[in-house]
Amino acid sequence: MEQITDATLLDIHRRMIRIRIFEETAGKLMEDGKIPGALHLYVGQEAIASAVMVHLSNKDWITSTHRGHGHLIAKGGEFDQMFAELYGKATGYCKGKGGSMHISNLDLGMLGANGIVGGGPPIAVGAGFSNKFRKTDNVSVSFFGDGASNEGSFHEAANMAGLYKLPVIFICENNGYGEYTAQKNHQAIVDVADRAAGYGMPGVIVDGMDAIAVFEAAGEAIKRARAGEGPTLLECKTYRYFDHVGVRGMGLSYRTDEEVEQWRKRDPIESLEKRLADQGILSPEAAQAVHDEVRTQVQDSVRFAEQSPMPDPSTLLEDVYAA
Repeated sequence: MEQITDATLLDIHRRMIRIRIFEETAGKLMEDGKIPGALHLYVGQEAIASAVMVHLSNKDWITSTHRGHGHLIAKGGEFDQMFAELYGKATGYCKGKGGSMHISNLDLGMLGANGIVGGGPPIAVGAGFSNKFRKTDNVSVSFFGDGASNEGSFHEAANMAGLYKLPVIFICENNGYGEYTAQKNHQAIVDVADRAAGYGMPGVIVDGMDAIAVFEAAGEAIKRARAGEGPTLLECKTYRYFDHVGVRGMGLSYRTDEEVEQWRKRDPIESLEKRLADQGILSPEAAQAVHDEVRTQVQDSVRFAEQSPMPDPSTLLEDVYAA
């Protein structure tokens, strides 16, 4: 098992802070009517994307979900282009045409967020097939939720990846809900990882609120894929603090305040900061400095987005269709 260094721990911590502050800010802007459309926020799940991405380079591909801002930030996404994209501005990663649910950046190996539930796994398998065909040691990682693991697209992708031993890591971010439906009401199983056996790959369960545990489990799966030993299904048990859409959501009563509070007591950022402080790696004052620095960067990027131009109407059909 790969040993985690102090530098890696600090790297993971910073990525988590970048996700948290970006998402909290974006959610408020949406609910204030400044960002158009719906945002699906990643707050609470930061340990997963952050601890996985430290293992990857820009030549490793990822596919994301409708809840994809955290994945792009953890992969190296810049706040300026991300906020500009959410605002629909020409300076965004997709020139304002992708928005929240289709944000992407190929230079970072981010094949895109996806508004289609279960849309990512087949794309990741295609990227994995390409990596194997070209005899590289690069991998592809597909993030998806418990709800998406019910979709035929996931099962077809898992079957192909297992059959051809493709370098793909399937990461189920099981936050307990498919939109507004509790897992127990849409699946007859408790652990999504159980589905791995049907496709000839390991199924591993990890505490998705523990960044170090995710780092270790993801490292093993990625090492296995790079060595040509095939795919892994990694199920990260986690929780989203905010509603399915936005912060306050639609006011639907499908989970209790007590449930949310119990998960918040296991906050992945707070628990990592405590461990780092106990080990003498990061003092509370140094941790606060990271929060303050990132908050300033986010505020600057919001101003950048607000001052950026809208796309020229003449470019409406550019970069949209492939011939």
